[in-house]
Amino acid sequence: MSKTVLLTAGGTGGHLFPAQALASELLRRGWSVELATDERADRYGAAFPARKVHIIASQTIRGRNPVSLARTAFSLLRGTLQARSLIRALKPDVVAGFGGYPTFPPMYAARLTGTPSILHEANGVMGRANRLLAKGVTAIATSVPIGDLAEDLERKLVETGNPVRDAVLKAAELPYAAPLPGGEFKLLIFGGSQGARFFSDLVPPALEELPAGIRARLRIVQQCRPEDMERVQKAYDALGVQAECAPFFQDMPQRIAQAHLVLCRSGASSVSELSVLGRPSILVPLPGAIDQDQAANARVLEKAGGAWPIRQVDLHPERLAREIIRFMETPDMLATAAENARGVARPDAVKRLADLVERVASKQGERP
Repeated sequence: MSKTVLLTAGGTGGHLFPAQALASELLRRGWSVELATDERADRYGAAFPARKVHIIASQTIRGRNPVSLARTAFSLLRGTLQARSLIRALKPDVVAGFGGYPTFPPMYAARLTGTPSILHEANGVMGRANRLLAKGVTAIATSVPIGDLAEDLERKLVETGNPVRDAVLKAAELPYAAPLPGGEFKLLIFGGSQGARFFSDLVPPALEELPAGIRARLRIVQQCRPEDMERVQKAYDALGVQAECAPFFQDMPQRIAQAHLVLCRSGASSVSELSVLGRPSILVPLPGAIDQDQAANARVLEKAGGAWPIRQVDLHPERLAREIIRFMETPDMLATAAENARGVARPDAVKRLADLVERVASKQGERP
């Protein structure tokens, strides 16, 4: 009889993609996979290899307004009751959480029901939701070393790396090809919803600063918010720049693999995929984050020589135009960065995490 895992993740790609990678690996090992998430997962749900997707009530803590806090508490309580009923019905051998507040009800319900559980922390800094859950889990899987934790949490840490999807591993078979002098230059731009808006406001004015001959070489692929699509595409058309804009690309790993340079945020999944794919990047950490987790993620690739982080406050159109010209004129530098990025990759992370899941499940709550 196959074992069952209940995966839980926030409804964004950064949380769902590592969960999807683990789901695929466990399915290959004969496990049954269930997913608990929120309604935002609809965009990715069709690709998620779960027997069923269960929508669980949850809400992010926003501000300190008493009414808002009470609403959040009620939503999390309702979600916990839903998740407890789900766990009692499914009787999973283990519950694995990948961050975001939608993981809180299922992970806390696992604790209430005595179900073995694993928390995966993708970033170099533990997120708020994960910090709240960490004491009650069996093991904590990390992508990179995490310091400044209490001794009881340190004992639970197992460094596995951040799993990437099968599509990323497949696309990683394509070697990096540096741009040819005078040839086309493929620039890929993407980010979360906030990143997409910033880049939509930044890149078209930056390309205006470029000489016409440089613009003619560019081939842009850009993720945009739906409400920004028309204005961004019109701006590129007016500049004579070949561009493809969309709110979401299902084949993003292949798009990254085909790029000469990537401009994006430095979420944990993005950094992991860039390293496995071995592609050079300009990373713009999300500003204002309480834990500055994206800045910590970006430093991993910067230290390896595989990326160039730039603070959002420092990245204006004139600066970006200069950076684009610099990279177009130094293809060898891009090739070296691509090789350096691949040097810190953990393509076996999903197998390591699956091994941990199986150890936790077999020991029924003992530390692996």
